[in-house]
Amino acid sequence: MNSSSSISVDLSKVRRAVQTELPLTLTTYKLPHEMEVYMGEILAAFLKEIHQETMIEYMKYSLSELVGNAKKANTKRVYFRERGLDVHNRRDYLEGMKTFKADTLSNIKYYLDEQERQGLYIKMILQKRGGKVRIEVRNNSSLSYFEYVRIHDKLSRAQQYKSVDQALKQLLDDSEGAGLGLVIMILMMKKLGLSEECYHVLSERGETITRLVFPVDVETQKNISLISSEFVNLINELPQFPENIVEINKLLDDPNSKMSDIAAKISSDVSLTADLLRTVNSATFARSNRCRSIGDAVKFVGIRGVKNMLYSIGSIKNLSCDGEAQTARKKELWTHAYKTAFCSYNIARNLFSDDRECVEDSYVCGLLHDMGKIIFETAHPDVIEQLKNLLSSKGISSELFEKLIAGVDHSEIGALIAEKWNFPESIIGVIRYHHAPDDAPEQFRNLCSVVYLSDMILHYQADEIAFDEIDCDVLSRLHLTQEEQFKRLSDSIRTAFNSQSQFPL
Repeated sequence: MNSSSSISVDLSKVRRAVQTELPLTLTTYKLPHEMEVYMGEILAAFLKEIHQETMIEYMKYSLSELVGNAKKANTKRVYFRERGLDVHNRRDYLEGMKTFKADTLSNIKYYLDEQERQGLYIKMILQKRGGKVRIEVRNNSSLSYFEYVRIHDKLSRAQQYKSVDQALKQLLDDSEGAGLGLVIMILMMKKLGLSEECYHVLSERGETITRLVFPVDVETQKNISLISSEFVNLINELPQFPENIVEINKLLDDPNSKMSDIAAKISSDVSLTADLLRTVNSATFARSNRCRSIGDAVKFVGIRGVKNMLYSIGSIKNLSCDGEAQTARKKELWTHAYKTAFCSYNIARNLFSDDRECVEDSYVCGLLHDMGKIIFETAHPDVIEQLKNLLSSKGISSELFEKLIAGVDHSEIGALIAEKWNFPESIIGVIRYHHAPDDAPEQFRNLCSVVYLSDMILHYQADEIAFDEIDCDVLSRLHLTQEEQFKRLSDSIRTAFNSQSQFPL
């Protein structure tokens, strides 16, 4: 989302960002008053969409503080350059700050025009991911050591105050004016039950990033969990996992089972054999020689690989991937699932070749990561109506339910269904944490990161997100810190996927 002359909020874009858990981004260069108001309106709409209305006024103040400081930092860079001063040099910094405020305020239009001409931007990013909300402001003026010290000095001093009135009496900053605003912001966060640890300041890749990360309030999270649990309890007509696949997986889990018995059991089901061989021989796994028997397939992908493919096949059959029940929305979801599976397997094979379980589990986890969305698309209308009535009797708003149906917090729904079907912990873990890999248990973190990255690559290819909106911790873990590296990987995966004549299933 880019700045424009229009300042009306596009609620459909806000809603879509919440449903997909993708970042909502707005970029400006001058930050005129109209744009600052517009940012506040977008933030308010975003918080309403995730049922955090009580935070709106506090967070609008905080956003105004963060974008104002970013604008001031960009103005400072222009001013220091014109005076031949180095913002990273202590003597120059102290010299420049003596006259910075008076000189720039008296000719602010010139300095704002220069910011735009020099490409100095201010970027707001909003995102709900899992049970957390992120409000972030970025500007491409790298934070100086002296600015960093000043910020942390204000954070330390904020601990001394118990109220805004007390801070106003004791803390005034004549040189920059930003210190008091920051202290007030921290005091407001305390009033909401948040600590200063929710506020982060960092400098990386030439940007200064100020970030507020806080959990969705307890009541909303409790209601989401209740809706998810009741939904899973009500969909008794959701078919049990196919019995033939359950029996085969029992054989695969039995250390005393003979490979000949396993191959015979699979081979006795012609449809299942065809699906399994079609998957193994698909372009995803890049085999030079075709597998012509179940024995060949086991040799190629291993016991764990065969199990995962059976989970994929069973899930697709259960969730009505084919036939008249196929809606346009469901086609879109499954197309994304296949692409994510292809991408996940190829990334895992290249980046985690020494982690065999990560490679073996990557395809099925990529395929099923959005199972919660597909479940809602599959659910019978009677079940949805029954759930609405149940939640109404418990005093839960229909608005929250409608948002869940639209895909918000789908990860928990998918994970609960996977648990009901007795899926392995790795698949359940990725379904639950694929939007927030850092929250995943250590043993699944690489796998969650691979699926998260695959998902982001597809959104990047569709021009729905920019590189700098992707989780930098995940990028670092996967050694993709430069956009050029990321783009090469994205392009190679796109080319490989497009070479497939058809989907594997």
